[in-house]
Amino acid sequence: MKRIDALDVLRGVAILGTLGTNIWIFTAPGGPADLLGTPSGAAETFLRFLTNGKFLGLLTLLFGVGLELQYRSAVRKGLRWPGRYLWRASLLFVEGLLHYILIFEFDVLMGYALTSMIVAYLIGRSDRVVRGWMIGAGAVHLVIVGLITLALLYAPPTAPSGTTLFSEGSWLDQVQSRLQNPGVYRVELIFIIPMGIVLFLAGSRLLRAGVFEPEGEALRRRLMVAGLGVAAPLNLLTSFAGPAWFAVDRYILPPLVALGLLGLITSVVLRLRGEPGVVRRGLTNVGRTALSCYIFQNLVASFLCYGWGLGLAARLDWLRPWWVPVAWAGICLLFMVLASLWLRRFSRGPAELAWQWAYMAPFRKSVTSAASGK
Repeated sequence: MKRIDALDVLRGVAILGTLGTNIWIFTAPGGPADLLGTPSGAAETFLRFLTNGKFLGLLTLLFGVGLELQYRSAVRKGLRWPGRYLWRASLLFVEGLLHYILIFEFDVLMGYALTSMIVAYLIGRSDRVVRGWMIGAGAVHLVIVGLITLALLYAPPTAPSGTTLFSEGSWLDQVQSRLQNPGVYRVELIFIIPMGIVLFLAGSRLLRAGVFEPEGEALRRRLMVAGLGVAAPLNLLTSFAGPAWFAVDRYILPPLVALGLLGLITSVVLRLRGEPGVVRRGLTNVGRTALSCYIFQNLVASFLCYGWGLGLAARLDWLRPWWVPVAWAGICLLFMVLASLWLRRFSRGPAELAWQWAYMAPFRKSVTSAASGK
């Protein structure tokens, strides 16, 4: 199957873009609760608007594209579907669970794994069935966001949490907190699963519609108009509308902006000629090691910001918000370099290599037996 170059660049942008959202969590001295409980200045609100939810949406679309490619590969090889893909999704769930417990409260891999187990049974169905599921899941998503927004609009203002878990707590303290409070930290799954069903299926159908082909220019233009011309300005308004609009600001408009970003970035990549430059190579290599970069960039950010590491979130709070994008850019540059150096010697990232070994482990015995004629 021909490799789609734009996909690696898009994955790289999405992975580094998710850090652009998460970095505000890492750099909040009081932890994630402070982002909702403490009013932000205009500068910080605008900086957070640039990434909030948009690259989560883009990454979710790309997971749908990847699922479509896995489905095509299975059909081409005559394999039963979903078959082994469910084992692949189970491993992703375990990976996400470990990432959640050991590193980061707001892991998305668990949600993607659960969503992919549902979508795996839908991806080969008729357009009518897929459209029905997209409408149904989208309606559920809108109802959930609407109810939460109404609750926040009429809820009394909340004070900052005042917790020192992130600024002073040990790594084991944070692990214990994640184990004790899954209902708090895993609430995002309520949004990710119905939204993920819609975006996974949208990614699959966009691939079938030729969005990554030169002939898909008209489709990409429509995505850019809807996402960047309409949804992005509305998203800017909700960003300044206050904490009560948090769910709309993250889970309704940003996925639409993500469609525009997909169209824009794909168009730019398709128009580029000649050998890739430093930036494009770096983004491509991050995209090829996406799982590794996602996990380890969160680990590096945790070490830099939390009390069990360098504790920069508390030490540099007086420089907020300006030091936050600098930290994000530094981590992005680090992983663009590390990914490029790693791929000079290996075909996959370290997490991808471990994951591939685990994925193939149950099937090695049967393959070996078949090869030996037993």
